[in-house]
Amino acid sequence: MIEVKQTGAGDLMEFEVVVREANGTTRHHVTMKKSTFERFATKATAVRFVEAAFAFLLEHEPKESILARFDVTVIRRYFPQFEREIGRYLD
Repeated sequence: MIEVKQTGAGDLMEFEVVVREANGTTRHHVTMKKSTFERFATKATAVRFVEAAFAFLLEHEPKESILARFDVTVIRRYFPQFEREIGRYLD
């Protein structure tokens, strides 16, 4: 289960994310510029976009491997296909 709470608005949005699975829980602090969000998530809310990003990440690595603090743009450094595939997770 992915729980996302937006904790900051403005040009740099901030989110607290909790990932709960049978084997434990992880917590993450995520930032995202408003311009990044607008570029990728034309029909989704910012919270929904971050949920989708975590769904993508969890298909590619265990929750314990996800950084505790990061900006959404970092995902493409580790997973170049992120920008191409994120739309699937938003549907």
